[in-house]
Amino acid sequence: MQNPLLERTELPPFSKIKPDHIQPAIAEIIRDNKSAIEAILNGTNNFVWETLQVPLDNIENWLSNAWSPVAHMNAVVNSKMLRDAYNACLPLLSEYSTQLGQNTKLYNAYLSLSQSEEFQQYSSAQKKVINDELRNFKLAGVALPDEKKKVYKTIKKQLSELTNNFSDNVLDATMAWSKLITNVSDLAGLPESALAVAKQLAEAKGYSESWLLTLDFPSYSPVMTYCDNRKIREEVYTAFCTRASDQGPNAGQYDNAENINKILSLRHQLAQLLDFDNYADYSLVTKMADSADSVIAFLEDLADRSKPQAEKELAELKAYAKDVFNIEQLQAWDISYFSEKLCQSRYAISQEELRPWFPATKAIKGMLDITSRLFGIQVKREENVDTWHTDVKFYDLYRGENIIGRFYLDLYARENKRGGAWMDECRVRMKKGGCVQLPVAYLTCNFTPPVGDQPALLTHDEVVTLFHEFGHGLHHMLTKVDYPTISGINGVPWDAVELPSQFLENWCWEKEGLALISSHFETGEPLPSDKLEKLLAAKNFQSAMMMLRQLEFSLFDFKLHKEYGNGDDVQTVLDKVRQDVSVIIPPEFNRFQNSFSHIFAGGYAAGYYSYKWAEVLSADAFSRFEEEGILNQKTGNSFLKEILEQGGSAEPMALFVNFRGRKPKIDALLRHSGIS
Repeated sequence: MQNPLLERTELPPFSKIKPDHIQPAIAEIIRDNKSAIEAILNGTNNFVWETLQVPLDNIENWLSNAWSPVAHMNAVVNSKMLRDAYNACLPLLSEYSTQLGQNTKLYNAYLSLSQSEEFQQYSSAQKKVINDELRNFKLAGVALPDEKKKVYKTIKKQLSELTNNFSDNVLDATMAWSKLITNVSDLAGLPESALAVAKQLAEAKGYSESWLLTLDFPSYSPVMTYCDNRKIREEVYTAFCTRASDQGPNAGQYDNAENINKILSLRHQLAQLLDFDNYADYSLVTKMADSADSVIAFLEDLADRSKPQAEKELAELKAYAKDVFNIEQLQAWDISYFSEKLCQSRYAISQEELRPWFPATKAIKGMLDITSRLFGIQVKREENVDTWHTDVKFYDLYRGENIIGRFYLDLYARENKRGGAWMDECRVRMKKGGCVQLPVAYLTCNFTPPVGDQPALLTHDEVVTLFHEFGHGLHHMLTKVDYPTISGINGVPWDAVELPSQFLENWCWEKEGLALISSHFETGEPLPSDKLEKLLAAKNFQSAMMMLRQLEFSLFDFKLHKEYGNGDDVQTVLDKVRQDVSVIIPPEFNRFQNSFSHIFAGGYAAGYYSYKWAEVLSADAFSRFEEEGILNQKTGNSFLKEILEQGGSAEPMALFVNFRGRKPKIDALLRHSGIS
């Protein structure tokens, strides 16, 4: 059988990839890679860059290019057969990765290279590659005795399976619940766009004159924000915040509680096996932050600065709900609804009202125009590219006549697609012989899809998310580093990787940026000045409450991993954090943690604080544009050269100082957030 995953293609042949291809291809590549590594190690004792790093990069790139489309399809067009094939590969990949990380001969090869005369002649980027590899060997347990190496290997294999199971449960739990509405009056308050989506969902399931509510965000969010029916809001909120738990309408089905306990236990065992006190300390070895205490101090300082304003914001909301709507007790399912009402009364603007001015095509075109002006690149749509779904678009990035990067754009929510938004690597930039393998990105969102003949109309929040993910994409695609382990986002500490993404969001809030990304989908008229002023005025509405929500997630994650084993269960840790920093305490049945995929299935374990840490960097970096011009290409070129092109080739603090001329200050973040 010809296997498309074994073909060395410039881009993945998505339409040819079938579940039956996956496990045989990955197993074969791993077998070949093991033989190739053995040949490298037996070929010489005098290692130099060309005899060690170059062939290893080629070997790992071969596996990465085959696995990338599989992992991506599992996330965006999930099916039982695809999931089974994907899951069958996880033990193979875990075992291979651990075996590589614990290969003493390979470690010694790197060690001898780092101590050689040739090493002194290498570029700073090459030295960082080698030093990062030596660090990673130690974190993979290369120095452990054989018995402990076996334990490490078992833990890594189990963690791979458990975190994937966590993710599957969240997807299944999200898809398992829906509510069919047959009387449209039950959905009074919902904007036309949300009703049209609900009607389209119902029709797709064979229901006429009905409206289907789901837990996908484009369905969930409008209900919580606009639906006048308090009972429906409560029902939808309860279903959403109890997904994959022992509570709510699907109690016990897809319950992630045991997965969470096992994941935390295994992470703690892993950290202690490597002589760390806890997983938080282990996690920080590869991050900017220098200690667990400094992370907690940073988060608690932000909470202390934000809480008085957040308490005032909540008091205003409660008073408004009571005085205007006679609501004596504000419940969790009321917060978004009455916040929107208060925002409307104060600023006379809403996300829904803005949709007609943010058609997806205009937002994308404007975003590409902004990045062109800032960084001197052009972006062109490419039509004849194989993709995994008809919604997907493909683009090439040009500098002059040369393509420098490429990306897939998959914007809309649908069944069998994981929620959220993310950027991931399809191909990483690297030198291959005399050629360069171009970086290729996946940009994935879950926005409200087009309805009928009407184009997709985005909320301003969705536009901000689009810019965020494209910021990650630019970091990946604009790199000039040719070594894959430090190219693009690779080798960048996790608490610095959000810098370009959060940085790019700023243009969604600037008049010059908004003029480029907005126009009415029917008339083409620009966003009216009164709506623009209201949008900007409402930017920091309840910003302190939102700040505390992110700090709650960050402190919960970090303390959960730092204080594991002190006797507190997961819910107790979360409750204590909420008592310390939150102004809104959710109901007892809330099981937010059971669908917190960032830390239990993603890369943010003991690292969710990275969003706020990097936001300090991004706000301060943007303040230079505020000083020198929002679309100043000279400043944009400086950001390109000092940050985006550098990837993980140098320490992020050094790169930031090169761009900003000094170390970061917290002032810009507080000012941008409207927190005094």
